[in-house]
Amino acid sequence: MLNRLEQQAPDALLALIKLFKADDRPDKIDLGVGVYKTADGATPVFAAIKQAEARLVAEQPSKAYLGPEGDMGFVGALIPHVFGNAAPEGGRLDGMQTPGGTGAVRLALALAKKAGVTRVIMGTPSWPNHAQIVSDLELELVGFSHANPDGSANMDALRAALASAGTGDAILLHGCCHNPTGVDYTDAEWDEIAGILAASPALAVIDVAYQGLGDGMEADAYGLRAVMTCVEEVLVAYSCDKNFGLYRDRVGAFYVATGDGDATARAISNAAALARANWSMPPDHGGAAVRVVLEDDGLTASWLEELESMRIRIGQVRAQLGAAGTAGGVDLEPLGRQKGMFAMLPVSKEQVQQLRSDHAVYMAGSGRINVAGLTTDNIDKFVAALAEVTG
Repeated sequence: MLNRLEQQAPDALLALIKLFKADDRPDKIDLGVGVYKTADGATPVFAAIKQAEARLVAEQPSKAYLGPEGDMGFVGALIPHVFGNAAPEGGRLDGMQTPGGTGAVRLALALAKKAGVTRVIMGTPSWPNHAQIVSDLELELVGFSHANPDGSANMDALRAALASAGTGDAILLHGCCHNPTGVDYTDAEWDEIAGILAASPALAVIDVAYQGLGDGMEADAYGLRAVMTCVEEVLVAYSCDKNFGLYRDRVGAFYVATGDGDATARAISNAAALARANWSMPPDHGGAAVRVVLEDDGLTASWLEELESMRIRIGQVRAQLGAAGTAGGVDLEPLGRQKGMFAMLPVSKEQVQQLRSDHAVYMAGSGRINVAGLTTDNIDKFVAALAEVTG
């Protein structure tokens, strides 16, 4: 029976990593893989995480199963940082640990489907795995254009998409630092979105994967909190992979809010059953390390300080790109106003290939770049290469 399977294309970004490693040109630039990088090109382990892991090695009493909900101390410790004063009370908010933000998105959409959702409305372009998860769950994907040509969010398209939403629809939104465009909604736009969602039959699903890497932990939570304040039913997917540097440990959390505690308890019981059938129980180590950090004021301060330094470096790179103005046929000015690690460049696959072959600049074929792969030392080379290829 396995002979009936069709060959699937390899993951393009994984292939790009191999190509980059095999390139022996000393001035090569990696803008493909979506991880944070220092000015030296490293993706370090947070000092606070190192200390937390040392404590776990010394003090953790057991490696016994935790259950499908995972480390609930970790889940609870995140709540003040994610939801702040917008966290619903009276048992209306609950959550569970997941294998990365991807597991949280998968669980959110699987639960939405079990509750009767048949269509997912989503701004495009989006993180590619969003569409893959929707497809794998056999849900219908309805796209709308997320960004305007000037680099602002396309609110008209979002308004139209929500106006057409009915019972059985969910809308998937990025909480901050939109991947891949870097185009976020303003606070005023989030206020409007929250008001529209409060009157809409669509179920809100919010993916928060980069909190702290845009305008800071509190500012980046504005949109989610605005929605939580106005809307009773919300599903939230959260990733610690980026803002705690725990990529390979797959650390995520899923939260559900409803209008009353009984409904939330029923939703979580269904989510736990779905998790049990998918991954049984999430990996513990990374979540436990985050819990240790958040339970210790000193480690929390260390983590926030290092996260802020990452945010500042990304902002400096964006500012330098924006100040470059134009590079051939590409307007870089909007990149200085956008948020987070990613941006989309209007380049063709042929131009991407030329950047790679002629200039050792590696980026996704879609035109997405990871701006954290740029430094003050290589931005000029990148801008010059882009100008030559697109001019």
